[in-house]
Amino acid sequence: MKSIVGLLLVIAVVSAEVYFHESFDDSYKSRWVQSKNKEADGTAGKFELSAGKYFNDEAADKGLKTSQDARFYQISAKFPEFSNEGKDLVIQYSVKHEQKIDCGGGYLKLLPPGFDQENFNGDTDYNIMFGPDICGSSTKKTHVIFNYGGKNHLVKKEPKCETDEFSHLYTLIVKPDNTYEVLIDQKSVQKGSIKEDFDVLPPKEIKDPKAKKPSDWVDEKTIADPEDKKPEGWDDIPAQIVDPDAKKPEDWDDELDGEWEAPQIDNPEYKGEWAPKMIPNPAYKGEWIHPMIPNPEYKDDDNIYKYKFGGVGIEIWQVKAGTIFDNILITDDIAEANKIGEATLKLKEVETKLAAKDEEERQKREEEERKKAEAEADEKEAEDEADDDDDHVKDEL
Repeated sequence: MKSIVGLLLVIAVVSAEVYFHESFDDSYKSRWVQSKNKEADGTAGKFELSAGKYFNDEAADKGLKTSQDARFYQISAKFPEFSNEGKDLVIQYSVKHEQKIDCGGGYLKLLPPGFDQENFNGDTDYNIMFGPDICGSSTKKTHVIFNYGGKNHLVKKEPKCETDEFSHLYTLIVKPDNTYEVLIDQKSVQKGSIKEDFDVLPPKEIKDPKAKKPSDWVDEKTIADPEDKKPEGWDDIPAQIVDPDAKKPEDWDDELDGEWEAPQIDNPEYKGEWAPKMIPNPAYKGEWIHPMIPNPEYKDDDNIYKYKFGGVGIEIWQVKAGTIFDNILITDDIAEANKIGEATLKLKEVETKLAAKDEEERQKREEEERKKAEAEADEKEAEDEADDDDDHVKDEL
């Protein structure tokens, strides 16, 4: 029995596969191709290798960094074609918005085989788009988009994204049962069914086009009380009256200023336009509900999750550059993704500690500078007082 279990474990390990893993070293240009799409108009942004301001191991922590403000960034890498049919698909990478991004993308695109790397751009077809997108205070989300039937379908309940300047790990898991899960820093932030959370399939039911609300259907809940009558004299009360406290100014000259008229004020007795009170409608039948029928265009599909992949790309716009992408991983092994992702979590710990230390030292310097400035001001004041005393003695002499 133990040997059978061991054999099953070996088979499971062997079947796990890493389709692509990029940690960005000096050789990355041999695997990645910069698109020429935006070169002609001068809006193509340049990438550079950088570990950023804070790091644990500078060489190991280097990633692909956007380096120019207000630019399009379009770069891609190809890998051997594969299909995720019948397997888990794990897409994972780290993003560090060291520039405290105000508007720009930080997402990846998983691409089908045969795409044009030299002309990779925003119109290039993709299978899945995943990752953070930030712009102002209104857009702070993690994109999850699946292409199905030639259309891109955005998740209906968008998870939030991280907005600080430290490294964060983004993971998307797609399963053969057409479910998905989004994790940030290995913590689940959203999961569900692709069929339910994306408008990939037409609705199962539609309103019956032949059904119409009956002409005698009464859906008014209330009606005016036919027995309610307007009180006598209601319309005789004016909305405004002459201000009884107003008096003609003593310097008013009728010949020069014209005949004086007292100002008008709102009448406290005025009750507004009369309307009869409302009562329940005895003929009310309730809200009419349109009958539903099976949608003839609906067709279920259990292969929504399935794609053929041939590459991965970064295709974004950034107002303020400085985002660092690293450790891009595409695999069918969740355990392997968790193992590789631990490095990003440790890096984030180092970054936060170093940033906190810098902030503490900055505050210390500011306090020292403040005390120094106060001491110099006190010293100058003392010198000015001494000079005044000397001048006073001279005047007396």
